Amino acid sequence: MTKYKRILLKLSGESLMGSQKYGIDETRLNEYAEQISEITKMGVQTGIVIGGGNIFRGLSGSAKGFDRVKGDQMGMLATVINSLALSSALKGVGVKARVFTSIKMEPVGEYYTKEKAIESLEKGEVTIIAGGTGNPYFTTDTASALRAVETEAEIMCKGTRVDGVYSADPEKDANATRFEKISFDEVYAKNLQVMDLTATALCRENNLPVLVFNMDKKGNLKKVISGEPIGTIVYK
Repeated sequence: MTKYKRILLKLSGESLMGSQKYGIDETRLNEYAEQISEITKMGVQTGIVIGGGNIFRGLSGSAKGFDRVKGDQMGMLATVINSLALSSALKGVGVKARVFTSIKMEPVGEYYTKEKAIESLEKGEVTIIAGGTGNPYFTTDTASALRAVETEAEIMCKGTRVDGVYSADPEKDANATRFEKISFDEVYAKNLQVMDLTATALCRENNLPVLVFNMDKKGNLKKVISGEPIGTIVYK
């Protein structure tokens, strides 16, 4: 039994580094592919947006002297690299995957439209949407929220390296406590770093719940889809 029929999975670029300090860790990439394969076999229509922080982040680039627009464009291209890598890994485990890009760059990927993406999902293909929103000054969290709303996903699953939303950074504060559920308004009031404000507002306005969970623990994605109580649900 599955709790969700269609999801948008947001993956962290930084998590793709695994134990490395830069780039893509092959073991972590294949672990992600195996987890995604598990839920596609359950019949879940899966859209994916991946960050690019393991290769380049626009904000950190601008801090080093890059023009912000150029830096963000470089970050968008980093997400395309990660998306192609995940697509290849999925095909390696026998899962059909299709890469769309928010910027025209055929034959690297098909130019994204809502209609094509939904058609891909309905065919049972893992639908990977690269290039962020296609515009500077927007994060991949915002791109994930936007694509989740556009593709009519039931939930946005935000796979991170921590097991939910905490009262403080659990990697820095040993007294941080995890929430099982929390509203978007509480996230805003407590200034919790779940997503950027644009993504949070977009999810809230469209009544799109967000489930934050630890994607780096094998089997967790299947647990999410099965409705097991892991991670933190953020709701309106």
